[in-house]
Amino acid sequence: MKISVAMCTYNGEKHLVEQLDSILNQTHKVDEIIVCDDRSSDKTIEILNNYKINFPNIFQIYQNEVTLRSVKNFEKAITLCTGDIIFLSDQDDRWVSEKVEEYIIYFNSHPNIKTLSSNGYCIDDNSILKDKYSLWDIPRFLREENIDFNYYTLISQILNVATGASMAFKKEVLSDILPFPVVDKFHHDEWIALISSSKDQFELLDKKYFYYRLHDNQQVGGVFYDKTEKTKLWLIDMCNLNHDNISFKQYKKRWKRVFRAYQKNIKLSTFDTKFSDSFKINSEETKNLFFKTESAMKKKYFFQYHLMKIGYNLKNKNLKIE
Repeated sequence: MKISVAMCTYNGEKHLVEQLDSILNQTHKVDEIIVCDDRSSDKTIEILNNYKINFPNIFQIYQNEVTLRSVKNFEKAITLCTGDIIFLSDQDDRWVSEKVEEYIIYFNSHPNIKTLSSNGYCIDDNSILKDKYSLWDIPRFLREENIDFNYYTLISQILNVATGASMAFKKEVLSDILPFPVVDKFHHDEWIALISSSKDQFELLDKKYFYYRLHDNQQVGGVFYDKTEKTKLWLIDMCNLNHDNISFKQYKKRWKRVFRAYQKNIKLSTFDTKFSDSFKINSEETKNLFFKTESAMKKKYFFQYHLMKIGYNLKNKNLKIE
């Protein structure tokens, strides 16, 4: 079984060595590391070329002639991979040493699963560990409370609980996931998780297999929260669509998330893929969920709801679905 790593870089000199070393020091060695650099202006290419010199049979370095940005750069890197299993890698995180080995064990023991993601640790810009809850804790929280859920509904109608920083998939999913659609505020990892979960081929592991770095220069963040019981309950209530005994603030957040999910599904349904009809159906389901949530919020918190609507109208930012 050949193992590939698809990495994208852009001005990542500060933490790149730490990440590359964590990949090279895996208990199950990877066979190739495909790096696509998106026109870095720092020492990223110099660092990568040094690794290429020291590990010529592992590293393949590609420098983009034009800037592709994250989604299309990862598409390029994935396309260049030749492995049976492809791991995605950010440039500034760090992998747990058993990550590749234990992912392979899971894939082999669960042949129906084609895409894996996992929970992760939080570290700061100085690699100091922070004790936080994250969006990746949500599936575990729901299971602990015996709350029934499926990944496709969760990801397509509420929020994405998968990150590319922890993702690996079998090469047979490539025909389903490529090319990546380009949609504003929609990323390749969510697309991969959506497609895989729609076919019941996705799983998120509770164990933490990587260290996710929070720093000022990140493109995407907002996944960590204070580790309190209040936060845990808030995360559960946000994703438990059968729970209506929640505060107005929680209703409002759920309502806004469902609205954004509806917009996302509408946009995805316009792309000419084999899944466009599924997104049309999901758009209707999300639309119904939006109206259901709005109706329940209005019934339980009549005055707060109407004050909110007045405020939205004054700011010309009302959330409305025809």
